[in-house]
Amino acid sequence: MTPGPTPVPPEVLAALAEPVIHHRGRDFREIYERCLARLREVYRTEHDVLMFTSSGTGAFESAVANLTSAGERAIVVSAGSFGERWAALVKAFGADLVHVRLEWGETPEPDDLRSALRDAGDVRVVYVVHSETSTGVVADVQALAAVAKEADALVVVDAVSSLGAVPLETDAWGIDVVVSRSQKALMCPPGLAFVSVSPAALDAAARSSAPRFVYDWERTRAAQAKLDAPFTPAVSLVRALDVALGMLLDEGLEAAFARHARLGRACREGAKAMGLDLFSPDEDRSAVVTAMRAPDGIDATRVVAELRERFGITIANGQGELKGRIVRIGHIGWFDVFDITTALAALELAFADAGAEIERGAAVTRALEAYAERAHV
Repeated sequence: MTPGPTPVPPEVLAALAEPVIHHRGRDFREIYERCLARLREVYRTEHDVLMFTSSGTGAFESAVANLTSAGERAIVVSAGSFGERWAALVKAFGADLVHVRLEWGETPEPDDLRSALRDAGDVRVVYVVHSETSTGVVADVQALAAVAKEADALVVVDAVSSLGAVPLETDAWGIDVVVSRSQKALMCPPGLAFVSVSPAALDAAARSSAPRFVYDWERTRAAQAKLDAPFTPAVSLVRALDVALGMLLDEGLEAAFARHARLGRACREGAKAMGLDLFSPDEDRSAVVTAMRAPDGIDATRVVAELRERFGITIANGQGELKGRIVRIGHIGWFDVFDITTALAALELAFADAGAEIERGAAVTRALEAYAERAHV
């Protein structure tokens, strides 16, 4: 029950077990074409969604390699681990980094970006995080994108854990590039990464001087236009993705968003009923992962290990300076409320056994009550 990799439905696992087919054969081309169309539907874009056999960081790298030239100015807004990753990549490619660094757990606000853009001058690209899984914060990227557009900058969004879990309107919100990943709300194993690219982003990529090869957008776009891939794709993973995207779209994106909002609310309310303080915001938008502070004197690292060894439940520790101080329960993808209540009950036992003063038995009841309430997404 981490924010990724997430559980994979049996139907998706079954697709992985089917015989491997040739990536330039008609059978695969049909699956590939359907996947690319379904990705555009999930992204809510009419433009290209490029597929890479890669980690999510590979998609990050493509968004920097294709959009930056050495010395050009770019802004990164960060308030957690994955914002810091944007900054590290921008620096690695020699861009002039303007780092809008907030405290971990803060929610980036439009004025944070607006003032940075005003002070920075000519900025070509703005990089932001939609769902910061290290803290549980889901930012208002619609508002952030609007500010970037005021300054005539391209906007790039990390939606690795948010795509398919919370509302994201790529075209309607004017987002140029959205990067995401297979092993989060899309309910697949790791191995595939996706990048949506607007016409403006492709134009900028054509002018960029940064070196790239495997992650070259135009190379990939041109191949996909012919239902091909520039390099051998992860055939079995694409077949599994086809099944998973079909399941998500059969549920309906709005229904999936509402389900995730209800799961997040159930988790937050259960944690509060137990007597824990939330680290992540107490709002329905934060429906990807719930972060909660460990009680005073309790080492979260030991609690995470206890859940895994004693109950077979894997939740996430804090990252960076938050390690040992918070625990994080993911609720994106193939989850229902039974999974949330099971994790909360185990967490209650582990904290109590570690010596914390925990309200016993309250978490599950309150979580179920909260799940039954109407979602507002």
